[in-house]
Amino acid sequence: MAVVMVSGTGTEIGKTVVTSALAAAAVAAGRSVAVLKPAQTGVGPREPGDAAEVVRLAGPSVTAAELARYPEPLAPDTAARRSGLPTLAPAEIAEAARRLSADHDLVLVEGAGGLLVRFDEAGHTLADAARLLDAPVLIVATAGLGTLNATTLTAEALRARGLSAPGVVVGSWPEEPDLASRCNLADLTASSGLPLLGAVPERAGALPPERFRAAAPTWLDASLSGTWSAESFLTTWHPPAPLSLL
Repeated sequence: MAVVMVSGTGTEIGKTVVTSALAAAAVAAGRSVAVLKPAQTGVGPREPGDAAEVVRLAGPSVTAAELARYPEPLAPDTAARRSGLPTLAPAEIAEAARRLSADHDLVLVEGAGGLLVRFDEAGHTLADAARLLDAPVLIVATAGLGTLNATTLTAEALRARGLSAPGVVVGSWPEEPDLASRCNLADLTASSGLPLLGAVPERAGALPPERFRAAAPTWLDASLSGTWSAESFLTTWHPPAPLSLL
């Protein structure tokens, strides 16, 4: 997979940290990596954005690229209109990803929020860019209550558009998961029809970069250049028996 889109089921769910882990694991496996953030919102002109955060965590060998930046933390289309700046078309995203893929083994394209967040006045989304590239879309989901619906809707939206999804990565696995989180591990696959391909611990982004890079492969499945095992993880966090059986 030369180009992989990374889309969340919402905002603030660990998408950038997962992108960083994907980059770090790929670099550790000997691959050259670029990360593309098409639209960065809510960040000032001289502040580091999500692409810079990926480089900080995954290492300086990762190439970072950003196409548009809008100051307000809103959907790209809304943020662009409010700031008077041009919106971003899917063709621009696809072309930038193609250029990066010419001299990188892996290009990670990190979306803004969820899959169907609007990028322009015509209502184009990350899914439209993925279709132009025929690129798979990795879904980053939350662990807790509500994630089954959001993840399944995202998976259905991808299928309806003829797009492939390799699987789901939990963006922030709690240190002390509640019952819903533990049940969701097994139910995510059944509900979405997609395999679970990783779980990144909460606050992983606060680790020193060297520790983050060393640990990243242990959070991801072998298909994502990692050593993580869904079977072992599910066994470790198997939910307790129902009350009726106690």
